[in-house]
Amino acid sequence: MSTVFAQPPLCILGPTASGKSSVAMAVAQAVDGVELVSIDSMQVYRGMDIGTAKPNAAEQAAVRHHLIDLADPADNFTVSMFQDAWHEVAGDIAGRGATPILVGGTGLYLRSVIDSLELPGVYPEVRAELDARIDDLPGLYAQLVELDPLAASRMDANNDRRLLRALEVTLGSGRPFSSFGPGMEDYPDVPFTLLGLRLDRERMINRINARYDVQMSDGFLDEVRSLIERENPIGRTARQALGYRELLTHLEEGVPIEDALETARVRTRRFARRQMKWFERDPRIEWIDLDSGGEVSHVEAIERATSLVGRK
Repeated sequence: MSTVFAQPPLCILGPTASGKSSVAMAVAQAVDGVELVSIDSMQVYRGMDIGTAKPNAAEQAAVRHHLIDLADPADNFTVSMFQDAWHEVAGDIAGRGATPILVGGTGLYLRSVIDSLELPGVYPEVRAELDARIDDLPGLYAQLVELDPLAASRMDANNDRRLLRALEVTLGSGRPFSSFGPGMEDYPDVPFTLLGLRLDRERMINRINARYDVQMSDGFLDEVRSLIERENPIGRTARQALGYRELLTHLEEGVPIEDALETARVRTRRFARRQMKWFERDPRIEWIDLDSGGEVSHVEAIERATSLVGRK
């Protein structure tokens, strides 16, 4: 059952490092009764704060935040778990008469919320068998091509996480993985307002590079080190997070730190491009093209977002 809010919730979307969180925070501080909901697959993990650009303690004290710090990094947090967490949080927010702003860049998590996607089950025994074949990605991809060519055509053959999940569902459920997402190609009307932030390529690269510089100064490497020194070390899913995977190669395999960081920058840029391709397929999103004028360029986005949730 969908939760009914007093007015349509706002979703602020865009690629990583586009300034979504700062825009959402500005709006929440300017408008009464606004609460922020993270739509980020890695901010759900406790202790992964710096590298995920999670709202800091002061920001969380100033504005109520939701769907962060839901799981231990050793655990595997799934889309269906996120969907369940959203339903619980949405009811609480609506019960207070508040309006949520959903902010983040994890497209599948967003669609699971706003479109109430049907999500496939989990098949641990099948997954264990597939995990044992992880060194043969070409063979696994060929198997997916045979069983579900549509799903295979939608993913990178080297994306082991998506590839294994698609095969797990296809083999475990007996139906193609792509059959669970016919709605992914449809964009029906929803009781949400979608606002996207868009950057040109050069500015996106500059912001990504600058964010890594700040994160390293803030102790990102120490944060990653703490995750592998815990009694229950960081797990398979969480260690794939942008920046974390690369810094782990430095700590665990001896990759020079500058090489690890450059790999992180490159992977993050590629990820940002994939995010934009995902979001730009959605005709429901109103886009704001950010100019090259620095942070002041976000003023238009803040003003537009504020108008969509109502001024004080």
